[in-house]
Amino acid sequence: MSTLTVYGIPNCNTVKKARTWLDEQGLAYAFHDYKKLGVPADRLDDWIKQVGWEVLVNRQGSTWRELDDATKAAVIDAASARALMLDKASVIKRPVIEQAGKVLAVGFDEAKAKALASLAG
Repeated sequence: MSTLTVYGIPNCNTVKKARTWLDEQGLAYAFHDYKKLGVPADRLDDWIKQVGWEVLVNRQGSTWRELDDATKAAVIDAASARALMLDKASVIKRPVIEQAGKVLAVGFDEAKAKALASLAG
């Protein structure tokens, strides 16, 4: 079974919870740090196809709230959302967890993660 990849920002509380939970379950994963490595454009394109840009754009986060109204209003489709997510990785809901190119989760919820463990195990 291929290793999980966790995409996010190390100081994000939700990413910390997800990584701690994965460690506690003994699940191996690679961590992709947006701050150091950026958002891989090819992965972002695939995520948009798999889960939709609406799921990926975190409209509850501080990055979104700090955007000016014109920037927010301009996010109307996959192309405009993609441009914003590539420019401001922090606007992507975190973490994105994938395995073998398939998105298993966007965000982290321990109840849902139990199902993830059975897939990844």
